[in-house]
Amino acid sequence: MDFNVKKLASDAGVFFTRAVQFTQENLGQAERTELDAHFENLLARADCTKNWTEKIFKQTEYLLQPNPSARIEEFLYEKLDRKAPSRPTNGELLGHYMLEAAKDFGPGTPYGSTLIKVGECQQRLGGAEREFLHTSAISFLTPLRNFLEGDWRTISKERRLLENRRLDLDACKARLKKAKAAEAKAATQVSSRNGLFGLCLQAVPDFQETRPRNYVLSASASALWSEEVDKAEHELRVAQTEFDRQAEVTRLLLEGISSTHVNHLRCLHEFVEAQTAYYNQCHRVMMELHKELGRFSSNFGRNPTTSGSAEPDATAESPVAPLETDVLQIEEVQPPASGTRKAKVLYDYDAADTSEMSLLADELITVYTVPGMDSDWLVGERGNQKGKVPVTYLELLS
Repeated sequence: MDFNVKKLASDAGVFFTRAVQFTQENLGQAERTELDAHFENLLARADCTKNWTEKIFKQTEYLLQPNPSARIEEFLYEKLDRKAPSRPTNGELLGHYMLEAAKDFGPGTPYGSTLIKVGECQQRLGGAEREFLHTSAISFLTPLRNFLEGDWRTISKERRLLENRRLDLDACKARLKKAKAAEAKAATQVSSRNGLFGLCLQAVPDFQETRPRNYVLSASASALWSEEVDKAEHELRVAQTEFDRQAEVTRLLLEGISSTHVNHLRCLHEFVEAQTAYYNQCHRVMMELHKELGRFSSNFGRNPTTSGSAEPDATAESPVAPLETDVLQIEEVQPPASGTRKAKVLYDYDAADTSEMSLLADELITVYTVPGMDSDWLVGERGNQKGKVPVTYLELLS
């Protein structure tokens, strides 16, 4: 295996030095270079953004796909860079089963025909759900995932580099401090020995002018420590430069969190718009189904099929009592003296018969109720037009 032994030893030495510095800082035995307050605020804001983005992302995944097995399958296909197979939604499956059941029960029977209507409605709801899931995954989930797996990983990498540069800088400061202390101690020893040697010369005039051995060693040690101080100062300058450069890179990345918030805000608006469109579509589909089933139930109630009799017994009780509004003559209805209200139309509505009034979204009409009318309906007026209107399509204003 080809590798550089010197580089490996150097890297091991750097790692050991950082570990020692980190341990001493935690034990309170070494000084630590503190970052400025603005930088600390950026770090706290970035951590807060990462934590909440991660929670929102996971919970949105649970909302869009409650089935954990399906989520794991989609995750595996994504990691393998393969397209996940298309699977029907629960609504589409339910609609399929209803349509198949209608074939067996008979499409011409009341139960079979109703199953067809409800099954088709469920399939439309399932298709709307599929479109909502696809839109939300692209417009909301993908940007959050890109931040967590892209931008945040870059920020984390640069923060680790900054922490290593800080440990190197503090280790250099500690080495310089020790070197200066040793140099000062050696200089003090040389100075004291110089004074002692001068006294000896004065007391003994014929003393040979040769310096003692320990004096020469002290002077040599002082020179060595002076060189060590110069080397430590150079290493400190290099470490300080690298630390400042890395701090600037990290600061720029952290300040980019503000643009991340702006991007996520736009994605959040798109997610809400997708939800609004999905629920509005579901509401329209269900209101249409409710209207169709209501007409079917009324007709079924007014025309019960009886076996063994050509005409229904007048005294026999109908399976479903006819609605009084069905026999109500709208043209003869007069608005009450008090009790009329203004209403805003939420959705378009097509009248099913002459007793009803068609509606256009966002228009304003006058509505009121009359005795005996079904609570799901009101009488609406628009100029000279008058007719029954469904309450669920209206927003009462006053």
